[in-house]
Amino acid sequence: MTLVSATHALAQSSAATAPADDGVCNLIVGTYTGGKSEGIYVFRFDAKTGDATPVSVAKTVNPAYLAVSRDRRFVYAVNELPGEDGPASLRGDVSAFAFDPASGQLKFLNKVSAEGNDPCYLSLSPDGRYVFVANYSIAADPGGSFVVLPVEQDGTLGTPLQTVRHEGRGPVKGRQDSAHVHSTVFSPDGRFLYAQDLGADKLYTWRYTADGKGGVVSPAEWHYTEMKAGSGPRHLVFSNDGRHAYVIDELAASVTVLRDQNGRLVPEQTEPLVEPGFKGAVGAAALHLSPDGRFLYASNRGDANDITIFAVDQAGGKLSRVGRQSSLGKTPREFSIDPTGRWLIVGNQNSDTAYVFRRDPQTGLLGPDPKRLDIGAPVDFRFVAR
Repeated sequence: MTLVSATHALAQSSAATAPADDGVCNLIVGTYTGGKSEGIYVFRFDAKTGDATPVSVAKTVNPAYLAVSRDRRFVYAVNELPGEDGPASLRGDVSAFAFDPASGQLKFLNKVSAEGNDPCYLSLSPDGRYVFVANYSIAADPGGSFVVLPVEQDGTLGTPLQTVRHEGRGPVKGRQDSAHVHSTVFSPDGRFLYAQDLGADKLYTWRYTADGKGGVVSPAEWHYTEMKAGSGPRHLVFSNDGRHAYVIDELAASVTVLRDQNGRLVPEQTEPLVEPGFKGAVGAAALHLSPDGRFLYASNRGDANDITIFAVDQAGGKLSRVGRQSSLGKTPREFSIDPTGRWLIVGNQNSDTAYVFRRDPQTGLLGPDPKRLDIGAPVDFRFVAR
């Protein structure tokens, strides 16, 4: 792996992500292995220059999504298996690592079963007691689910306390033949967990019970929001004031704005990610807000391979498109904005590259001449303070 110069989360507090006085923090990158990658990579990221310097690597299989504990001492990674060609009987895993922010070193602690196929998303409960795992499950049997794993005092993961399996399907053959849970996201107040089901076109709402009595989660009174048929809801983020949520629709390549009404998410606006008349393949992937909440960014794969930039109306939460930026590679699955808001890094999974773009906090636009990182199949990015 080489470095080449070229043309919101409840699990992480601001203290955990903010760079030191010298502007340097850790950048942890999750990948798909089997090609040029060996696992999880740690870089030193300089927020003054946008440069990233390799520090360490922890070998593990397909750590395509990561979560970092609030105290920065632990990193959790999915082991996304079996994939499209693996046997449906094979279950994926979740691995726990101790992390030393000062040295940038990861140490493997333990691994537990995700109790499902193709785990693709992790979230920590607001109190840090549980890790929630979304199992996408390419195979209809066992189908999409999410699992609750307890976090022990030493950072290791215990065996699952609760498994929730979804039922349902959508109209898109080959992609919505069964349930596919793609993300599990907590409400800003920590009372609700939202599970986005790409296969069933639904956003499920679960009540979170911190003491775990009667189950860690239980169905909320308003149990789900029905999304547009065939849209394929994938990831969700909340506005900084918590009044709105934004969902990226993978199959429709759009972003939907929803108003939060005490746990009930009500759709208000849907914006496409492609220009009118676009004829190529699409595959919307990730969405993130700028630190100040004024801009929303959304990635689109397929033949688009770009990031759409929206301005967020601070009064009503509505979106208006202000720009578009090529990812300069193939399959921009995930991206992240650094805590200062001055840089955006996007990974091109099928090009083995990532690019660090300078970001204008006033306009939201991304500048020319980004810095390039050569990384095998990069997917997820986490900024962590030293």
